[in-house]
Amino acid sequence: MIAKRIIPCLDVKEGKVVKGTNFVGLRELGDPVEMASNYSKDGADEIIFLDISATNEGRQTMVDIVKRTAEQVFVPFTVGGGVRTMEDVNRLLKAGADKVGMNSAAVNNPELITESSDRFGAQCTVVAIDAKRVGGKWHVMTHGGSKDTGIDAIEWAKEAEKRGAGEILLTSVDTDGVKDGFDMLLTDTVVAAVRIPVIASGGVGKPEHFQEVFNKTDVSAGLAASIFHENTFTVKQVKDVCVEQGVNIREA
Repeated sequence: MIAKRIIPCLDVKEGKVVKGTNFVGLRELGDPVEMASNYSKDGADEIIFLDISATNEGRQTMVDIVKRTAEQVFVPFTVGGGVRTMEDVNRLLKAGADKVGMNSAAVNNPELITESSDRFGAQCTVVAIDAKRVGGKWHVMTHGGSKDTGIDAIEWAKEAEKRGAGEILLTSVDTDGVKDGFDMLLTDTVVAAVRIPVIASGGVGKPEHFQEVFNKTDVSAGLAASIFHENTFTVKQVKDVCVEQGVNIREA
């Protein structure tokens, strides 16, 4: 059985780590390179950077951050946000990212998934899906969770897999930053719909939320931001709880 992964996520805006609730109310938290290095030393299995600066200047800043991080962090790390073209994918991989995440651009141009997978490999191609419950379904949201595309999130996950995505980063807009736990039904539904690994994101408030999603779904990894950034819990504390509850995990 493949070990479950604990992944800190760093939302980066204009060179600084920020965090909000339900994708709004951002506050500045620190330096991404320093924070990523600390998480790596603390036992994180991977690191994810999400660049939420939409300008070209923001993307160039992110390339520099990726380069500096690659020199200090020795766990895999994914970079997403503002990825619109194959040139963006190539630039981030060259800078030292192990995987590149795509969201809005993949929705607008699904061929980008196929091109990235064909050129760089499925293992480098992550499709990020921000999903929000609308009626009895989940819709794909883009533009930082603000635009409802009307696309069924479950069907989009299936299409992303068919087009060559090697992994799905699934974020519940409804639970993001709320700290009451992952959206279990959404997570379980997407995991059941695809064969590729799924990272659950949105809603972690305590270590027990990780063990809950690992024990009740077949999700491959759990992601959190606030509880790590605010020093509420460490990666090691999360892993200790998971081990105590019988989760197959790499101990910190």
